[in-house]
Amino acid sequence: MRNFLLVNDDGFDSEGLRALADVLKELGKVYVCAPDTQQSGMSHSITLSTSFEIEEREYPGAEKAWRVAGTPADCTKVGLQFCKELGVDIDIVYSGINKGSNLGTDTLYSGTVGAAMEAAINGVRGVAVSVNDHNASHFETAAVLVRATLERVLTDLTPSTVLNINTPNLPPEKVSGVRVTRLGPGYFDDHIVWEKGSRYKIVGEPPDYKRLGEGVDIAANHMDCATLTTLKYDYTDIDGLKILDNWSINI
Repeated sequence: MRNFLLVNDDGFDSEGLRALADVLKELGKVYVCAPDTQQSGMSHSITLSTSFEIEEREYPGAEKAWRVAGTPADCTKVGLQFCKELGVDIDIVYSGINKGSNLGTDTLYSGTVGAAMEAAINGVRGVAVSVNDHNASHFETAAVLVRATLERVLTDLTPSTVLNINTPNLPPEKVSGVRVTRLGPGYFDDHIVWEKGSRYKIVGEPPDYKRLGEGVDIAANHMDCATLTTLKYDYTDIDGLKILDNWSINI
């Protein structure tokens, strides 16, 4: 029997988390650890300067569930530790299903991806799952891909690799296929605008990236394709290291 830890950045009561639990409870035992509030854009941040509340709650289809007044990455840490204390070894941490895509360099800001990366850092396979619409309603397409990729994640991917799944907000029959893609450029063309007084806000719209082709996650998603991208937490630029080797810097 597989054991799954479900986390997210949209909050404990989100529709996407419920949809994820519904599909995974048929495939193994589900444990839920999610933030008490919306935590989008928190990236891989963790709570260090203050204490935070953790409350055990009931959750449909879950063996155990915890509501955390912390970040998505906090939730992964808490969930893995609490499950271990229960004698439960987690096979995969699933983060999502997020309302709004996590494509291109926006993955660096993503709490959804950050929570999955925290799993990888802890030696547990992580999968981030998102729907490309902040008013997402078709979680069933993402659920199909979760089901279809589960065994491949366990057998083909190392624990240091995160699988990033993004689907259009369409039913499965209207999706134009599944593409294996690399990360594209920044997803949003954003800028800071004045609201009133000394208050400002970041706003942005996604440009048309179709010209980049189906091998790029952003473009493929704009073409109504679902995308699969593998991510690593190791940011090291290997080619850059070779350049530094020739610098002969001494102190």
